[in-house]
Amino acid sequence: MSSLYIGSLLGCRSTKYRQRPRCWRAPGPALSPSGGQMPPTIGSIDQLGYVVRDVEAAMRHWTTNLGVGPFFYFPQAAIARTFYLGEPTDARIAVGIAQAGGVQIELIQQLNPEAPSAYRDFLKERGEGLHHLGHFAKGEGDDTYDAFLARFAEADVEPYHYGDSGPGSRFAYLPTEEHGGTVVEVIETAQWGGFFDSIREAARGWDGSDPVREISIP
Repeated sequence: MSSLYIGSLLGCRSTKYRQRPRCWRAPGPALSPSGGQMPPTIGSIDQLGYVVRDVEAAMRHWTTNLGVGPFFYFPQAAIARTFYLGEPTDARIAVGIAQAGGVQIELIQQLNPEAPSAYRDFLKERGEGLHHLGHFAKGEGDDTYDAFLARFAEADVEPYHYGDSGPGSRFAYLPTEEHGGTVVEVIETAQWGGFFDSIREAARGWDGSDPVREISIP
């Protein structure tokens, strides 16, 4: 895989292939208010992402016990390319997405747990739970995928798990675990914005019917 392609996923004009990206280090003083430097800003928190062992059971819990739904369920998410710690990985995931007020809820189950990924390592080290805070990069002004990553790069924080599901649908996780065990994700919404709007609309006045709505990807 060329370094130019990896650079396009990361939002960089150019980058060198790294066996172990800088991002895997703990964040440095630039992310600490006591260090006297302004930390990079995440902007709006648009998504809470949970890693689970059984996504169908997790969706039942959220719809039945918490009244959150309906969930839009991808038995196998259509992710074209994924990289973890600078290496390609074939990690496959099932995903359920719903809206809870102003925040999207994402439930992620890795289908092939032997494949290297942020999800596999999170389950191994912490068990099920809140994995990331997600920001939707709207693609306007300074709220773009590239600008988001550039802000964190200035603080020496770079993605350690990243990929895409086609043009305008890049995503990247950044290791900002000092704020309580979770990481930050930036999601490019050029491709997904309309779908996310439909999830929000479905949640308004939801009466509990059809709680899980399967989405088939050809």
